[in-house]
Amino acid sequence: MQTQTIFDFSNASIIENWVIVDDGVMGGKSSGDFKLNNDGYGTFFGSISLENNGGFSSVRYRGETIKTLEHTKIILRVKGDGKRYQFRIKDHLNQQYSYVTYFNTSGNWETIEIKLNDLMPKFRGRHLDMPNFSATTIAELGFLFGNKKLEDFKLLIAFIGLQ
Repeated sequence: MQTQTIFDFSNASIIENWVIVDDGVMGGKSSGDFKLNNDGYGTFFGSISLENNGGFSSVRYRGETIKTLEHTKIILRVKGDGKRYQFRIKDHLNQQYSYVTYFNTSGNWETIEIKLNDLMPKFRGRHLDMPNFSATTIAELGFLFGNKKLEDFKLLIAFIGLQ
């Protein structure tokens, strides 16, 4: 099946629709950032603090709504720091919960394939008693880092697509 590009990072990428949401929304002290590095890769990085019941940083992308009808998988081309990350999507912007899965990074460039119907509904870290993702659109996607540890993180993103 043909891969549909959602975001292909380069030095010319416009990243204004990528927004950081840290645990500061709940009083935490973690700090994340999102920039293009010198090679043109999206770079999600920062420091996690457990102060004030904090412990996460996320980056969210809201562009055009993406149709998923003819696709079954998300394709990520990433290079992490050997740590575990969450990939998250919403099918509507006003939705309080996200559909979530986890992936581990190796420190090398790798292609991660995520079946759309493996994404589980979660709200504030709790699994919801609802079916996994089965919608026909994605209105928001993003990454979240938070492993209940005081630590730094860095995830390079080259490509996000649908297959």
